[in-house]
Amino acid sequence: MNYLSGLVLLLILSLVSVNAAYAEDCKLCIAKEFYKQGDAIVISGKVDAVLEKTPIIIQIFYNTNIVNIAQVEVSQDGSFTHTVIADGPYWKSDGKYTVKATYGVSGNVYESSFDFQTKTSAGATTQNFEVKAGDSGTFDIPYTIRGGTIKDIVVDPQILGLIVTIQADGDGTLTMDLGRKWIDAKTSVGDDDVFIIYIDGSEVQYQESTDADSRTVTIQFQEGDSDVEIIGTQVIPEFGPIAVIVLVLAITATIAVSARKTTLLRIS
Repeated sequence: MNYLSGLVLLLILSLVSVNAAYAEDCKLCIAKEFYKQGDAIVISGKVDAVLEKTPIIIQIFYNTNIVNIAQVEVSQDGSFTHTVIADGPYWKSDGKYTVKATYGVSGNVYESSFDFQTKTSAGATTQNFEVKAGDSGTFDIPYTIRGGTIKDIVVDPQILGLIVTIQADGDGTLTMDLGRKWIDAKTSVGDDDVFIIYIDGSEVQYQESTDADSRTVTIQFQEGDSDVEIIGTQVIPEFGPIAVIVLVLAITATIAVSARKTTLLRIS
C-alpha cells in the first residue's frame, strides 16, 4: 500500500468513525433542515434504554398547533424511524416546525426542528397594478404577493385610502410600494404617521420601510381573507389635504348660512 492509498483509507475510516459517533449521540434526527410541501420528512433517532412494548411518541408542532402525531415502534437496538408526508390540511403555514419525541413513563423528551415552505408561498407574484385615480389619470403600485392574488385596487376618498381586494388561497404576505404623491399618512406637523390597516374589518399590524418618495408596507393575511383597507391622511391630489380643507370650509359656510336663515325666520 502506497502513501496516498494509506492516506485515503485513513480519511475514510475517520469519516466512518465521525458518522458513527454522530449516530450514537443523535437522539432525534431530521434528515434535512428544509422541506417543501409534499416532501417526505424522515425522522430517526435512538433511545438510551429499550422498554418492552413501549412505542415512542413523535409529535410535530407549528407554534403550539399539533400538525402530526404518531406512535412509532422502537427496535431492539433502541433505534426508530418515522416518515411523514408534509401535506394536508394542517400543513398550511411557512416557518419553523418543531419535532418532539417522548419515550417511557419517565417522559424523556427529545427535540429537533426543520423549516417548511408551502407551494403557494414558493411561487410569489411580483407585478405592477394600475390604479384608476379619477381626474388624475392612473398610477402604478408595485407589489409582491405570496399565497394569493390581487383582484383589484380602488381609491376610496371617504376613508382617504385604498381598498385592495385579494384572493387568499392560503396564509401569505402582501408587500406594496405606496408612492407618497398618491397616498400618505402625516401628523399635523408633517411627520410620518402610521397607516391604519384593516383586513375584513379587523385592524392588523404591518411592517414598513420608507424613503423620500414612497412607503413600502408588508401585510400578513390568512386563507380566505378578501378586503384590505389602507387608510392614510391623504390620497391622490384631488382627495388630499387641500381638498379636505376646502370641503371643511364649504360645510362650515353651509352651516353658517343655514343658521342665519333660521335666525331671520325667527325675527320675522
